[in-house]
Amino acid sequence: MENIYKVEDYMDKNFLTLKPEMDVYLAIDLLLEKGMNSAVVVDDAEHVVGILSEKDCLRLIAGGSYHQLPSAKVSDFMTTEVFCIRPYTDIFKVADMFLGKHFRRIVVSDDNDILKGQITRRDLLRIIKDLHAHQEKEPKIAPIL
Repeated sequence: MENIYKVEDYMDKNFLTLKPEMDVYLAIDLLLEKGMNSAVVVDDAEHVVGILSEKDCLRLIAGGSYHQLPSAKVSDFMTTEVFCIRPYTDIFKVADMFLGKHFRRIVVSDDNDILKGQITRRDLLRIIKDLHAHQEKEPKIAPIL
């Protein structure tokens, strides 16, 4: 195939980010408002420091009492081990990663762990659509054996 599809060609560059010092309830409001199930947490220099997911937020209920939820920051609940890939990663490798993990999205960062974007399973569906459209325009003839 003459085209090499890379993450940077399909990654989302406009999405919700959170700061570690942000009130976790404000972060939950933003997740709900944007219809997102997680958000990348970055420091002031845009270094990836964590992810806050719906599951992380559920610990507020599990650890709280019936009448009084604890006050807390995003950093108190976020997952700090973040799986990141580089923008130049081949999308076929990314598809394998999605099949092998339970991720819905993968964070894209540069070699200094500065956030560059994210790629989702839905983005890969767009790639499949593009590949199919390209194949329809230029069908290859199978060799006769």
